[in-house]
Amino acid sequence: MSTMIVRAADTSVASGTNDLPVLSSSSAQALVESACSAALAEYFAPGETSFTVAITLEMATSISVGEEARAHVRVIEVQDNLLIFEAAITHLNRTIATAHVQRRLIDRLSFMARIAAERIVSA
Repeated sequence: MSTMIVRAADTSVASGTNDLPVLSSSSAQALVESACSAALAEYFAPGETSFTVAITLEMATSISVGEEARAHVRVIEVQDNLLIFEAAITHLNRTIATAHVQRRLIDRLSFMARIAAERIVSA
């Protein structure tokens, strides 16, 4: 689980997606990804981490600045090094959003070395 109190910087106005001062979908997505990371953290071997490769987010409603959002996630499938989550963001007893997330388990050092090599090749 991850929680956040919606700040002005977390709103659709701040992200430029519309003129509503409510939780933006990009902030909601970040909250879900944070919950996924938190759920996995204790299971990583040294040097392991994960990153999101796909996410679908459906906003049912939204909440305003000052309100608390909670993201709850659970792993529903594991395919080799791909972990699939379902998630819900809630405020009190209301569902704000639902999501499905795919995260890939990786070796941190190998991943960063590959990114650095790709940057050198493309330069």
